[in-house]
Amino acid sequence: MTLLTFSVVKIFTLSTASLILALIWCPVLTRYLYKHKLWKKEARSKAISGEEAPVFNSLHKDREVTVPRFGGLLIWVTAVLIIFIFYVVSLFFDGFWLGQFNFLSRGQTWLPLFTLVVASIVGLVDDILVVFGSSIKIFGKKILEFKGNYIGGGISFKRRLIIVILIGLIGGLWFYYKLGWSAIYIPLIGYITIGFWYVPLFIVVMLACWSGGVIDGLDGLAGGAFISIFGAFTIIALFQGKTDLACFCAVIFGSLLAFLWFNIPPARFYMGETGILGLTTTIAVIAFLTDSIIVLPIIAGLLVLESGSVIIQLLSKKIRKKKIFLCSPLHHHFEAIGWPSYKVTMRFWIIGIVLAIIGTAIRLLG
Repeated sequence: MTLLTFSVVKIFTLSTASLILALIWCPVLTRYLYKHKLWKKEARSKAISGEEAPVFNSLHKDREVTVPRFGGLLIWVTAVLIIFIFYVVSLFFDGFWLGQFNFLSRGQTWLPLFTLVVASIVGLVDDILVVFGSSIKIFGKKILEFKGNYIGGGISFKRRLIIVILIGLIGGLWFYYKLGWSAIYIPLIGYITIGFWYVPLFIVVMLACWSGGVIDGLDGLAGGAFISIFGAFTIIALFQGKTDLACFCAVIFGSLLAFLWFNIPPARFYMGETGILGLTTTIAVIAFLTDSIIVLPIIAGLLVLESGSVIIQLLSKKIRKKKIFLCSPLHHHFEAIGWPSYKVTMRFWIIGIVLAIIGTAIRLLG
């Protein structure tokens, strides 16, 4: 068996294992979420600008207070479990073919794994605060408290922004000083050295990816979008010979498939911040590890469209004193003009797949 063939087998095996494991324990997670009614106690009433959001309320008021959050747990917990399981297996079967399925490596997967876990835990805290209010108590003693944000609870937008900036700063400094990376790759042109500007660029890309998290607004929409993105990076990493990183992306791809199985309309749960924050920040790290920053806006084009629509809407209301879209992000605008939610979701899936293919082709062409 050639090295390339084994790499492909390894990727498909790990992705399938992730899918199966997620499908097995998802019913347990779902029962727990519904048993304890882990959804918002009050529907969102205001937009990010602080104004009333009547269009959004007319579309999603009832669903917000009946569908649990925390669905992102299925994605990143499954990925961590798969990494741990195959790492332990490699310790006992070192030298045997089964031990070769370990894909935890310092050069390729430590950074994205660290980012995924840390950001997902921060998102988990936000989801807990959204559900239980602005404070968490243990044995009647308040251990954590935050002021609610525009969606009615959780870590404030400003605090989350600072957290993402810190994650981006740590990642940028690690790449620049520890790994010695200071250049970006432009397909068909080559590498361009930017020196220390690599660090602020890392932060900007991290923030840009995170801002695309507004895509988590319709049943199945975010899951389908992230499947396209991680599928694209699986292929890119494989063709670059970064098999462990390709396996990491494939494992998340598999857990996302399981998530989508339960998240298609009508969704059993929402991804929540524990999924959005972890996945978006991890995408930024993977884009840098694969030298794909230039094509990232194409591969993650749906995130760009969604966050861009919010920015355009805010600027229009600030400057022109009127809206461009009936409701933002963009998927809510199409709902507001009469598209059924499932039509919006499926058409966005198609757009996401096409953009991922185009972005992957451009990167591989280089």
